[in-house]
Amino acid sequence: MRPVGELWVYLAANPLLHLTLTLIAYLIGNRIYRRFGMNPLLNPVVIAIVILVGLLVATGTSYERYFEGAQFVHFLLGPATVALAIPLYNQFDRVRKSAGPLLAAVVLGSLAASLSAVAIAALLGAGPQIVASIAPKSVTTPIAMGIAEQLGGLPSLTAVLVILTGVTGAMLGPPLLNLLRIRDWRARGLAIGVAAHGIGTARAMQVNEVAGAFSGLAMGLNALATAILLPLLWSWLF
Repeated sequence: MRPVGELWVYLAANPLLHLTLTLIAYLIGNRIYRRFGMNPLLNPVVIAIVILVGLLVATGTSYERYFEGAQFVHFLLGPATVALAIPLYNQFDRVRKSAGPLLAAVVLGSLAASLSAVAIAALLGAGPQIVASIAPKSVTTPIAMGIAEQLGGLPSLTAVLVILTGVTGAMLGPPLLNLLRIRDWRARGLAIGVAAHGIGTARAMQVNEVAGAFSGLAMGLNALATAILLPLLWSWLF
């Protein structure tokens, strides 16, 4: 029988290993999440991240090496985002009737997310580069990284902040909305989509189709609004 170390070296040479580990980690997280009644504080993405980070650190595996095998999951982000159009289409009549308030809420939400991030970072003494990196934190990762680069920020740091924002929004958003007694699924989905982009939208989709549809739409519109408004505000503020 091979020693454990030699066995790991053999398995690590297979690019499908890290894809398999990613899927297993998420399945474990999802099992725990459902076992405890879909408690938002036990978000399966968070659990999967903790498991994978622990494995990579324990085995001395670099992120680059991990990504070689797990990049298929990254590729599927595109089709998954496009697939959000299906529940949106099913709820098109509701979306059409709410078009005015929806657009106003997205624009105001986009401004609030960006300006609050900039203000907090600046008050804590962060430099312009860090502030620029955190400003688009509520936008989906590829667009946020592009905005940050345009503003002079660090795209890699922005990617981490975006993920943290999405995870935090998915975990704390539903309890906060319950605390505020916001029951309308349209409003709940809209708030989650603007604040927590794709990860929050995935959570909203699990809970209610209407919330998921509005969250997906809000995520897309927020990305568009932030890409237009934030560079204009940045040139004015800085």
